[in-house]
Amino acid sequence: MGHLKSMELPEPEARDTSSTRPAKSRWWLWIVILGVIAAGVWYFRSTRSTSQAGDASAAAAPGKGKGGAGAGGFVMPVVVASAQRGDLPVYLNGLGTVTAFNTVTVRSRVDGQIVKVNFTEGQFVHEGDSLVEIDSRPFQVQLEQAEGQLARDQAQLKDAQVNLDRYQLLYKEGVIPKQQLDTQGAQVGQFDGAIKADQAAIDNAKLQITYSHITAPISGRVGLRLIDIGNIVHSADANGLLVITQLQPISVIFSLPQDQLPEVAAKLRAGVQLPVEAYDRDDTTKIASGKLATIDNQIDPTTGTYKLKSIFNNENNVLFPNQFVNVHLLVDTKRNLVIIPAAAIQRGPQGTYVYAVTNGNTATIRTVTVAQTAGNNVGLNAGLSPGDVVVIDGQDKLQEGSKINTRTATGDATGGATSGSADQAGAQKSGNANRKASAQPGGSKR
Repeated sequence: MGHLKSMELPEPEARDTSSTRPAKSRWWLWIVILGVIAAGVWYFRSTRSTSQAGDASAAAAPGKGKGGAGAGGFVMPVVVASAQRGDLPVYLNGLGTVTAFNTVTVRSRVDGQIVKVNFTEGQFVHEGDSLVEIDSRPFQVQLEQAEGQLARDQAQLKDAQVNLDRYQLLYKEGVIPKQQLDTQGAQVGQFDGAIKADQAAIDNAKLQITYSHITAPISGRVGLRLIDIGNIVHSADANGLLVITQLQPISVIFSLPQDQLPEVAAKLRAGVQLPVEAYDRDDTTKIASGKLATIDNQIDPTTGTYKLKSIFNNENNVLFPNQFVNVHLLVDTKRNLVIIPAAAIQRGPQGTYVYAVTNGNTATIRTVTVAQTAGNNVGLNAGLSPGDVVVIDGQDKLQEGSKINTRTATGDATGGATSGSADQAGAQKSGNANRKASAQPGGSKR
């Protein structure tokens, strides 16, 4: 029993040791919790300061303040152009097809073998130039035969004429009857007819020889060769030897809506020569200039359009048959208009208007009346005066009374619209610089 009691004594000490370990582990846990709380407080303060800085910079940015874009005293960069007094042409535009003025398929008029080709593909030839030669020896033989027949008939005619003269003397003396004299006269007439037939055969043989030398019927450009040397050709062949297309002058057939017919017809009846300009497929590059020749005699009921024919000299051969072009027909010219770039025109509930520049740096709305639009230009009847400055880029940021920083376009009122993109980029750079400059003082205060 004493031994058992001695073994039970260490048990209370073991319980005391286990009770001290949880206290140490809870102490380290509080240290970790305090560290997490300190990190959260630091993150909250840094996030709040960043948000306040962003709000301050947004408040300093132009166009973001109270009152919308251009309000609150912010200066907006824009591109401007000056209005000018001038004339504006009135064009009717249509899609046209270049048509050869004359096209000839050259064929052989005789049967024979091609012995010579005197042209190259794509060559420009003149009327009367030799193109193809056909073997003319058979026709030369026919010519010689006809000439021999003519000589024989001429000799026989001479003999018959001598006998006729002799019979006339004998008839007067009463030696021969009247019937014999008449028969001899008829024989002379037969030889006269034979000689004319022989002469016709000679002319025909000469004509066949001429036909065997094929020449250009018109001046123009030769196409691809359709038959080669050595081939036998016939006058009844469906395919020709070559095709010649006249390129100078050349015509363009184009269509316009039937509503525009009275205006064009009135000009033609008055004897006015209407200029016509041909542009490429993109309608950006002018190709050639010509004049209106005539209009068709009927309207196409399926499309509601009518056809017109124009003529171009085509000195540089820039127009080619079956080429599609955009045609601009000049029918009138509006005089003494105030011209501005089309980019300046704005439309809204109040009608058509522009932003005009007043006092050098203020935008104001001006209602205008558009008289004519031609390409990138607009002609006005009212609303502006020559010399007025209008905004052609950046209007979406403006309102009545907005302060602006103007930048002129590289072109005048006729070309300012095309350079607006480049000037807009420069204006944006200038605006960015102004915003940075205005934001710097605020940053130093913070």
